[in-house]
Amino acid sequence: MALSLQEESVIRRFYRIILRWNYVTVRAEKQNGKTKESAPKLGNVKDKYKDVNDYISTYEPLIFEEAKSQIKRGLEENENEKGAEWKFGAVNSCSESDDFHFLEFLCELEEGESISQNDLLLISKEKCVNGKITHAFALVENVRKISESILLRVRLYLAGEFSHFTTYICEKERQFYFVKMCNLSTIAREYVAIQTISILPFKDLILNAAGEDFGTETEGWKIPSALKEYVEGSFNQYQRQAITAGLSSKAFVLIQGPPGTGKTQTILGILSTILHATPTRVDSKSGTYKLKQGPQLPIEKKRKHWSLASPWLHSINPRDSLMPKDGDDGFFPTTGNELKPEAITSTRKYRVRVLVCAPSNSALDEIVLRVLSGGIHDENDRSYCPKIVRIGLKAHHSIKAVSLDELLKKKRASANKSSTDKQSNASAGSNDDSIRAAVLDEATIVFSTLSFSGSHIFSKLSRNFDVVIIDEAAQAVEPATLVPLANQCKKVFLVGDPAQLPATVISDIAKNHGYGTSLFERLKQAGYPIKMLKTQYRMHPEIRSFPSEEFYGNSLEDGDGVKLQTVRDWHEYRCFGPFSFFDIHEGEEAKPSGNGSWMNVAEVDFVLLLYQKLVTLYPGLKSGNQVAIISPYRQQVKLFQQRFEETFGVSAEKVVDICTVDGCQGREKDVAIFSCVRASKERGIGFLDDIRRMNVGITRAKSAVLVVGSGSTLRRSVQWNKLVESAEKRNCLFKVSKPYSSFLSDGNLASMKARMDKPPQAIDKVLNNDLPIDNYEQQVDQMQPEDNVYGDADADMGYGGDDD
Repeated sequence: MALSLQEESVIRRFYRIILRWNYVTVRAEKQNGKTKESAPKLGNVKDKYKDVNDYISTYEPLIFEEAKSQIKRGLEENENEKGAEWKFGAVNSCSESDDFHFLEFLCELEEGESISQNDLLLISKEKCVNGKITHAFALVENVRKISESILLRVRLYLAGEFSHFTTYICEKERQFYFVKMCNLSTIAREYVAIQTISILPFKDLILNAAGEDFGTETEGWKIPSALKEYVEGSFNQYQRQAITAGLSSKAFVLIQGPPGTGKTQTILGILSTILHATPTRVDSKSGTYKLKQGPQLPIEKKRKHWSLASPWLHSINPRDSLMPKDGDDGFFPTTGNELKPEAITSTRKYRVRVLVCAPSNSALDEIVLRVLSGGIHDENDRSYCPKIVRIGLKAHHSIKAVSLDELLKKKRASANKSSTDKQSNASAGSNDDSIRAAVLDEATIVFSTLSFSGSHIFSKLSRNFDVVIIDEAAQAVEPATLVPLANQCKKVFLVGDPAQLPATVISDIAKNHGYGTSLFERLKQAGYPIKMLKTQYRMHPEIRSFPSEEFYGNSLEDGDGVKLQTVRDWHEYRCFGPFSFFDIHEGEEAKPSGNGSWMNVAEVDFVLLLYQKLVTLYPGLKSGNQVAIISPYRQQVKLFQQRFEETFGVSAEKVVDICTVDGCQGREKDVAIFSCVRASKERGIGFLDDIRRMNVGITRAKSAVLVVGSGSTLRRSVQWNKLVESAEKRNCLFKVSKPYSSFLSDGNLASMKARMDKPPQAIDKVLNNDLPIDNYEQQVDQMQPEDNVYGDADADMGYGGDDD
């Protein structure tokens, strides 16, 4: 109860601060690092903190900066798309409690519109807001449908400069206009998480990136021999190290998973082991002691002991008439989502409960789907699907069967069938929360987004979670990572990759103060030990080489057979090799009016010609979405989608993935074409300079990554200059000028056909017009081995050498 009271006090403070803001002032504030004089001084996120107060005083003002940006962005998006959608509200009742005012008012929404709990509304006397117009913020507390109208209950803080609004709303006009700004559920839960960090069992570890278990990996749990054999035979050495770390006594385990290293597979291995492990030590009132076994008795003596201890062995067991309840002694129902029924044996004495989280719905659903399709392994190395529930919004249709809403419908239908008395709709609705809690209590593994793990439904559960696993942990701001930890777990796995995409932060002010730093990244920077997966199974070695060197200390290794599995027919052309850079000379970046995103028409033209030539030569690429066209900029993606349909007469989504870098993380394709966009004589390259976006973009491809950009512009960035230089050294940089069709002509492509037994110098001469195409074969045959100016580059690129 104390925790609930503390949370209630914290959330009231959050509401009070937000609702007393003046929207005109908030919107006028520019993202230039300056805040109002009355605002708390902003500090930078640190590697370590002195105490809880130091931690809270750092994060609280940054969270409010992010909240301001979300509010402004919400209205800006509304205005850009269809104009501000002001609605009319008629006051039904007005009350006051705890310094807040509560309004109930009727309104009407058009089809497709919705208002939800924790939506922030801007209430105004007129359909606009300026310094003279009476206005205030309001937070939605409850939504009810009454006939054709909607009844909203909202919370306001009408004090100070807004006190006059009370008279207008509650006594005079009793009507107003309102517009929805954004939803504050997520950021409110994150605020509660940082304010209640003092009650976390491992707060010292979070504050100091250290703790009692820092650097120790004593074995806390053991797994049965059959399961141990499965782990040793199915996972590589780095995956096994990560799984074994999960069986240690350490409260936090950090696992870094570079692209293609089997991160999700490792999570499944962790689930298998922690669900079927037994503790090596057992707590007792007098302390802890190790489990000990005495010598085995002969079978005759065993039977005598059994007979004395269990006289019903030869008669009726008085317990036989009692069926086990869900959760008792390892009994869990599996109906509805089983791969195979779970086999419960008498040897299983422990059953931990696991909460698996991710920052996004898509990342979460990927793990759910893998559990449903492949299952996990029990103590006898038997593959099965445990009882799982996916909680939250927007569950993918492929995992609908285990979503909480679907399971709620089934449970409700089952209850109605067995009940002789029909309940009213009102009582059924009020009972939904208890049914949801019952469904979650039955589950062995619950899947939730980070934000939704702070939902009120978790406070109704009768059993806490022993283990929390957070996937894509490096893509979440630290306060978001703390939300699921409030469930009082004993062990935490943070799985992610700080070298890939960072957390999304809207406020530039907050971002500049380090708010986008994940807990994973902060602990790593402070020296907390990391288990890194180093064997990659996705990319051709020529794709892997650059990111391995630049982002992972040259530590990535290729799995067995990766090179052979990623060789494709189109590699016979140098320009369609595993790695190519196309230097577009005439390209110019442009920013459409009223849009903050960049585009480059020349790159769109060339990429579409490149795609057309590829699928013409290799029609198989047109099926199964084997090609991705990627760009860091939304406007470029929109232009690609528009021009693709105009050029080929078919919607792009049917044959090719066209997406932003952020939208393609976690995916893999045979071919990835990366459009850099930025091309200018003087300007920089903006957020393209975030090397994590480069890493994600070029590691989506299995067999070929084709980078298209302005070499002269990209060279202004240290990291992009290294990529361009790498392309030059490997003889896979192509300078392209208009007309682009001539570069991709059959004759020019013939000159670029890779000759595995001859050096590439003659090819360069053809491309530079030093040799006529007709003489290409003859000139190559006449060249001597010493003419190969690239030395051993061929062997490194896979064009010969011992590996072949």
